[in-house]
Amino acid sequence: MAEQDSYPPIEPTHFDLIVIGTSLPESIIAAAASTTGKTVLHLDPNPFYGSHYSSLTLHDLTSFLHSPNPNPNLQSNTATTDTTTAVQLSTRSIYSDIEITCFDESINQHSRKFNLDLSGPRVLFCADLTVDLLLKSTANQYVEFKNIDASYVSDENGNLMNVPDSKSAVFKDKTLKFVEKNKLNSFYKLVQGHLEAVKSIDGVVDDGKIISDDDLDSPFVVFLDKMKLPAKIKSIILYAIAMVDYDQDVGESCKDILKTREGIQRLALYHSSVGRFPNALGALIYPIYGQGELPQAFCRRAAVKGCLYVLRMPVLSLLLNKESGNIEGVKLVSGQELTSLKVVVDPSFTITSSLVNPPLESLQDVSNLVNVRDVSHKVARGICITNSSLKPDISNCLVIFPPKSLYHDQTTSIRVLQLGSNLAVSPSGMFVLYISVVCDDALEGKKSLRAVINSLFMVNASDPTDSISTDPTDSPDEKPTLLWSALYTQNVIEGSMGPVVTTPTPDGNLNYNDLLDATSKLFKKLYPDDEFFPDISNTDSSDKLEDDGEVDPEL
Repeated sequence: MAEQDSYPPIEPTHFDLIVIGTSLPESIIAAAASTTGKTVLHLDPNPFYGSHYSSLTLHDLTSFLHSPNPNPNLQSNTATTDTTTAVQLSTRSIYSDIEITCFDESINQHSRKFNLDLSGPRVLFCADLTVDLLLKSTANQYVEFKNIDASYVSDENGNLMNVPDSKSAVFKDKTLKFVEKNKLNSFYKLVQGHLEAVKSIDGVVDDGKIISDDDLDSPFVVFLDKMKLPAKIKSIILYAIAMVDYDQDVGESCKDILKTREGIQRLALYHSSVGRFPNALGALIYPIYGQGELPQAFCRRAAVKGCLYVLRMPVLSLLLNKESGNIEGVKLVSGQELTSLKVVVDPSFTITSSLVNPPLESLQDVSNLVNVRDVSHKVARGICITNSSLKPDISNCLVIFPPKSLYHDQTTSIRVLQLGSNLAVSPSGMFVLYISVVCDDALEGKKSLRAVINSLFMVNASDPTDSISTDPTDSPDEKPTLLWSALYTQNVIEGSMGPVVTTPTPDGNLNYNDLLDATSKLFKKLYPDDEFFPDISNTDSSDKLEDDGEVDPEL
């Protein structure tokens, strides 16, 4: 009773929407609903915002990975009314195969100076949908960005080459031969001409600039071969610009073949992102203090519109109408019952039919309330802390390892994002590197993570660990020293629309576009007659960056 008394009562007790969890999808839905005038209660059992999209200290990240769900699995008392029954919420972890290794104990002294992303690596393209939504919703007022300084792609020998993402970058690149530069520039010119022709207002187009429908419907790698692009150029386009996951050269056995039509769209996104903001020279930007700032920005936007936030508040059960089986609200750990006909939950939550109290005869399968999708695939993630940068004088950069670039049976591309202290994610003199790779199982994913670690870092061999090896043939003087690492596997689960809406987990993409698309569809199913963030901005919509490279909040 004393524990329940420590939770303050929530007023009012009825809301149009109750959201449980403050991951990015839930935060966007709460902000969108609040913008349309809905009364929204946003709860989170965690003491911080962001959940699976949070940026945490060294100690907090370790604790969250090992025990990610603070919601207590306690038996709920019978609902107090004659018309409702309680269905207990349970939690499940989406993380497994966790390996955390400290190679330098002194790093623990700086624990609170780190802001470590739970679902990295992840960035925003300057012209992508997420940036547009931040501007449209005005959530950009609550988050600032800096650009990623450079992008590199690894060749089969482990050498990191610049990604030439524009005509001027191709011209300045010293690693490309003259013939390669000509072919790449010609390809960029073809793509640009096709895009301009497609957008032609008067409908008069030059057929010589149009890529045929047959080519657009063919695999992108086939089209690149048709353009007679060298293997190096193909690798750059496919894996470092179009950001393809799976090896496209294996033909029909490829799990996800990119068609030319989508490949052209991805190139268009990348190229339109370069130079969109005056002080962001590249295509990519990243939020200062970590990606956890994004859900917080939407939460702040929702709060301005009247959304009520309560952290450290576990939800014990869902309340159902005994006769219809429809959702009517939630029951908190404090014992308080709150009513709402619409509930959105974090993907960590689930229920089992054995936890209905009392039994509900009108609902044949109570587990369908939270329509938990099967795990579609996994993402192996790694967080590494080093004492120096991968490249001299480069603080923030993206590195792509295409398939087969690290070992012969590498079937997927591996992405590495390095961030420095100028983004307020680490102490001065230290760097945080995020690694991710899509995989079918933990064994496959961990193999890829370790291959990257052995390629990029020097590991102190005197430290006892079986998870990472050192190669005596490496040149340790040219490599950063690994100080700390966390390797883990995350299940990827799609969102679902049932009596209770379940949001998606973080995916394996570098940006948020697919996540945003899934989230907007969930919102439209919740509120089919409401616009997803109506355009309310009356200010100049031109995109600006401040002199220090931060997104100007006054847009």
